[in-house]
Amino acid sequence: MGNTPERTYASHISVNLTNRRLSHFEGARQVNIYPVGVGKQATPTPTGNYSVIEKIMHPGGMLGTRWIGISIPGGNYGIHGTNNPSSIGGYVSNGCIRMHNHDVEVLFPKVHIGMPVKIE
Repeated sequence: MGNTPERTYASHISVNLTNRRLSHFEGARQVNIYPVGVGKQATPTPTGNYSVIEKIMHPGGMLGTRWIGISIPGGNYGIHGTNNPSSIGGYVSNGCIRMHNHDVEVLFPKVHIGMPVKIE
């Protein structure tokens, strides 16, 4: 009859804009939760269901040490580190989701292209 493959659950990311928190899930299990900075009132972070479309190490400048691009239409949006750690926890960006560099470095290897990202 052969081996039955172990059931796997999709990993995903959920971003709560009100609480300014990013949660990483493996299936239904929340693995980590991180404080983030999100879009300011004039340039809010778009809500919806998206996916990871690219990953870049050391993007440089204000993007910190990692860039995780998201499939939000009409712009270049992502989850990234920052060279301004005091901005984490606020409504500060042009729509991107900012993380402490040490946090995005932990999350980065656990993220894969196509991974779902829910922003609410």
